[in-house]
Amino acid sequence: MPSPASCRPTGARRVAAGLLAAVAASLSFGAAAAAATPHADEARARFERERAACLEGRSHQDRATCLREATNAYDEARRPSSGPQSRPDADQRRRNALARCERVRDEDRADCRRLALGEGTRSGSVEGGGVIKEIVTEVPAPPTPR
Repeated sequence: MPSPASCRPTGARRVAAGLLAAVAASLSFGAAAAAATPHADEARARFERERAACLEGRSHQDRATCLREATNAYDEARRPSSGPQSRPDADQRRRNALARCERVRDEDRADCRRLALGEGTRSGSVEGGGVIKEIVTEVPAPPTPR
């Protein structure tokens, strides 16, 4: 049976193993960083635009709130996404919108569903104070008495 001392890696083996681990880690980190760079660059550019708007007073918020919101959005964009809840796909967003219609009065639910599926018109903006969605439903006039 070999002695415990002979089972330990020699200095050269430890260095080689350490170098191998370092190379593997840098390759995997490099691949991950390369894959994340376009998203990170986009997030950074958006943050810089939002920050400039805050500093120039082109926001609907006071400067401190605007800068805090821009920073929070940037931090959120840089956070790694985890699972399907991070970024819902189009089908999930559609299901969510239709589910919200379940809480609408019965007589308005059909119109709510139509709006959720993209019918109607939209106007306004968040910066302007709100987005207005409108749908027109033609209802026949009641018969006139003779």
